[in-house]
Amino acid sequence: MIIVLAGGVGAAKFLQGLVKTVPEEEITVIVNTGDDIQLHGLHISPDLDIVTYALAGIVDEEKGWGINRDTFHCLEMLKGYGHETWFNLGDKDFATHIYRTYLLKQGFSLSEATNRICQALGLKLRIMPMTNDKFETRIVTDKGTLHFQEYLVKRQAEDNVISVLFEGLEEARPAPGVVDSILTASLIVVSPSNPVVSIGTILSFNDIRDALRKAKAKVVAISPIVGGVPVKGPADKLMKGLGLEVSAYSVARLYQDFLDVFIIDHVDRNEKERIEQLGLKVVVTNTIMKTKEDKVRLAKTVLKSIT
Repeated sequence: MIIVLAGGVGAAKFLQGLVKTVPEEEITVIVNTGDDIQLHGLHISPDLDIVTYALAGIVDEEKGWGINRDTFHCLEMLKGYGHETWFNLGDKDFATHIYRTYLLKQGFSLSEATNRICQALGLKLRIMPMTNDKFETRIVTDKGTLHFQEYLVKRQAEDNVISVLFEGLEEARPAPGVVDSILTASLIVVSPSNPVVSIGTILSFNDIRDALRKAKAKVVAISPIVGGVPVKGPADKLMKGLGLEVSAYSVARLYQDFLDVFIIDHVDRNEKERIEQLGLKVVVTNTIMKTKEDKVRLAKTVLKSIT
């Protein structure tokens, strides 16, 4: 079984290539839920939805999130009622959140609700939230402490980052099957997602990080930083706020204790030797996924990297 640790857009693109390379049934995806938020009385799981929509072939490819050709009539009506509508939710997207919230209120876990959504959308691979428990990534800024979605979407990542908090981490536990899937994997892939608030949230669970260290399978990571900037998202601002160098090398150091292979872009070929000094095998390739062919080629590169 191939295990993929995933955030949102970057992970979804990589997975679109991976499912064209190996059978879906051989893939399990462990997804960040630190971005989850309650809005309009609904439980919204942005990264779970991005990954699910992408693999179901219904994602809005241009935006990288949401459902293709969705409308926003519900959001417009809510705005008319005086509700805040800074978080864009399409009408079909609303249906997912309504269904998920209904299942949760019926006593289903987030894992069970996710499984039902995946089955309804015809997916054969397994998608698991990192935890079924309440867990929120909060960004401490010079303007106060904000939920990650408020920092990123509502305030457009404009505030200076001081630190990152994982609220609920002490009480939360990995979802059932997460640790066992890592320990029994044939290959583990860390997708090119934000190392602080996508992959970092998953790694904040000691049980998960320990499992990665103990895993018999090779662990391969793809750098989300290319040429000193993130491919997408505010990883640079978050890394700077935590006093980290914004580079592929810095990401490799964050994963060094469990990583075997690190894949970087051609732009960062000059970092290869420095990363190798961390004791890692380094593969240099094109990591930018603009086309279907790019996604498949990167997936094949990951598979070949452990031979």
